[in-house]
Amino acid sequence: MSLINGLPAHVLFVHIVVVLVPLAALALVAAAISPRVARRMGVVLPVLALVALVCVPLTTQAGEWLERHVDDNALVERHAELGDGLLPWALGLFVLAALVWWGARATAEPRTDAKGTGVWSATPVRVAAMVLSVVVAAGAVVDVYRIGDSGAKAAWHDGFSKTASQGDADD
Repeated sequence: MSLINGLPAHVLFVHIVVVLVPLAALALVAAAISPRVARRMGVVLPVLALVALVCVPLTTQAGEWLERHVDDNALVERHAELGDGLLPWALGLFVLAALVWWGARATAEPRTDAKGTGVWSATPVRVAAMVLSVVVAAGAVVDVYRIGDSGAKAAWHDGFSKTASQGDADD
């Protein structure tokens, strides 16, 4: 997909990624820290992360189309390079969201391992899930910020006047 209503699709898709990836990251951290929150979110948690994951390559492909239709410059190239790095973070969000969702279900439905204790409720497993969730969520959000910042610089560098046009006195 290259154009939507005459606009480059990347310009539209990027807004979905900028909202859904940080939202999925925040939801993941909340659910990983609190099993009660995870149970309340239910299947919404992995579905949100899945939609964010699917939107990342769509946005990247639309961005590659747009890159071929704009003038070459270092800012656009840097933005494209950074954009290629988001997919692993989004995949990590999805995998951990599915794991946390499954774990919350497992604690709600009494299932036990061979020793008779709940596997998910075991402290080392939950702590590992919490730590991984915080690390992956932070990485994803920082990456979205870095990509967005580079994209804004690529799009707006020398694209506006620092002085008001047409005698507008508002600064």
